[in-house]
Amino acid sequence: MDTVVFDTLLMAFDTGAVSLPEEGPILVLNAEPGGWLSQLPKERVVCRTSMKPAHDALKAAGYNVLAPDSVEIPQAQLTIVVPPRQRDFARALYARALLAAPEGGVILASLPNTLGGKNAEKVFAEIAGDAGSLTKNKCRAFWAVKRADEMNTELVEDWIAQDTPREIEPSLWSRPGLFSWDRIDPGSELLADSIPEYTKGIGIDIGAGNGFLSREVLNHCDKVERMDLVEADYRALICQEQTMAPFGARCTIKWADALKDLPRATYDFALMNPPFHTGRADNSELGRAFIRAAAATLKPSGTLWLVANRHLPYEGELSACFRGVEMLDDEDGYKIIKAEKPKRQK
Repeated sequence: MDTVVFDTLLMAFDTGAVSLPEEGPILVLNAEPGGWLSQLPKERVVCRTSMKPAHDALKAAGYNVLAPDSVEIPQAQLTIVVPPRQRDFARALYARALLAAPEGGVILASLPNTLGGKNAEKVFAEIAGDAGSLTKNKCRAFWAVKRADEMNTELVEDWIAQDTPREIEPSLWSRPGLFSWDRIDPGSELLADSIPEYTKGIGIDIGAGNGFLSREVLNHCDKVERMDLVEADYRALICQEQTMAPFGARCTIKWADALKDLPRATYDFALMNPPFHTGRADNSELGRAFIRAAAATLKPSGTLWLVANRHLPYEGELSACFRGVEMLDDEDGYKIIKAEKPKRQK
């Protein structure tokens, strides 16, 4: 999230619109590391995030970070929600925060106006009964005090239920907040169709999401011994477990930061539909970093199969990291690229 969003959130305290509780935990849901957190009493901040890079960074900075699969979250007089990109996931977070808060507890969030800040306030007021707000930096901070008699309990429960994993097609499980969560991404489908059936060895699916690519490879490539699925969002793992259940020992699932946690020179091939967003902002450097990570984790004879939006500038990075780069397809706004024999990285 852009720093001005957090600056606006902190203004709720500076103006006195929201009071910082004098004692007890301050809960931060979908937490992101950053200087804004240092404005809160560190010893009382309790963070929860499903994202491995954020989880590791917060732990390294000395924050109390809940396990990503923790069911119970502590009651807190103040809960800060960092709204995620996807609507249903965001609504579920608001609902969980409100449900867990004690009577009189405050839930606070902030969003840019261009990304739905005004609507998010309205949506939050639907379950809380009312909401206050302030605007600055083209952003909106909004908050509500929990009043059990004003809370729309039925809507709270419905929004939480909407966040549960579900089968979006036979044997493919997903949930709100994952990439292309409610349909098969056309680019990923194009990539799956491009991987030859004679592919063999051990492969890695970097940023595996709901497991679609690995499922397709194991269904159609009999000589593939195993697929290792690597994903930074812990919320995806339960979906992968359901999707990959028919393949037993032919797959492994790991919660990991692809840019830091991959073994070197291990895999025969890699699959990738690399992310190009950091939070809500476009960031093509993230995709280039994924390409470097793929090159490092492949054996010297390894192959990377990649799909990307046509406009993303990955060719230079691919040429810097691999000895052979071939455009296999350019269709419907997507490009399929095969890169072979990673160069030794310094």
